[in-house]
Amino acid sequence: MATLLLHGSDEVLLSAAVAEKVRELIGDGDRSLMLDEFVDDYVIGSVVESASTPPFFTDRRVVVLHQHDGTSTGDIDVVADYIRDEAEFTDLVIVWRKGKIPKALTDALKVAGGRNIDVTPPSRAADRRSWWEEQVAVAGLDFDAKAMSVMIEWLGEDVGRFAGLAETLRATFGAGVITAQKLEPFLGERGDVKPWDLTDAIDAGNAAKALVVVRRMMNAGERHPLQIMAQLHSHFTRLAKLDGPSVQNISDAERLTGAKGFQAEKALRAYRNLGPSGLRRAFDLLATADLDLRGHTGL
Repeated sequence: MATLLLHGSDEVLLSAAVAEKVRELIGDGDRSLMLDEFVDDYVIGSVVESASTPPFFTDRRVVVLHQHDGTSTGDIDVVADYIRDEAEFTDLVIVWRKGKIPKALTDALKVAGGRNIDVTPPSRAADRRSWWEEQVAVAGLDFDAKAMSVMIEWLGEDVGRFAGLAETLRATFGAGVITAQKLEPFLGERGDVKPWDLTDAIDAGNAAKALVVVRRMMNAGERHPLQIMAQLHSHFTRLAKLDGPSVQNISDAERLTGAKGFQAEKALRAYRNLGPSGLRRAFDLLATADLDLRGHTGL
């Protein structure tokens, strides 16, 4: 059969992906006969024994192995040895919840032709849309283009909310095409956003978007205003490093800011748009906002 390694930074999203994959592997089979799941406090030998034992009254078995705090290097070596000579009647699903994935495990997976699945959405906008389109398709839903755009923007970083949303939409609309008009009543509160969405909006001079992003960071993201201030101060401090006649190109920006490639180019472009006077104005505004947040103007 096959070995699958599922991992990702969002616990809710990872759990949903594991549940969906197990449902897919079992299909119309008898779950009680096919599935063997190891969550914690297990002996690794029991996992290998289960995966190596021919199925009873079914044509195959599904074994789910969850990494836990007690998972040792020795355990990984045992699993890696099994993967290199895996049973043809077993689908092994390994769930890696935190920490770096051991090289022994990924190497064995490559040798066996298994799949390494990262359920974390990509950060680039173009890649992110493709990732979302795949999630929607896997969930058995059909969004039109506008509905897809609305959901991506609305959920933002709160991708873990999609599993519950998908279940509700399936129950409500079935296999029909879901438009933005059908989708919007089920979206709830806007989700969190990436930290750089705020500085990107500010650098672009889009005050309205910046205010919307700040509100989402404080509400959905539960960030304290002083945390946001620290992020802004760090951003403009990076730009201040470019304030001088010696900065001519991206290489200079990389050397002075420590950023690389696209990030250095963004910083240089933002500084040139602001100029020295705009940068000084930014720090004046940050200082005023910091005093206001700390109660300087309170009576």
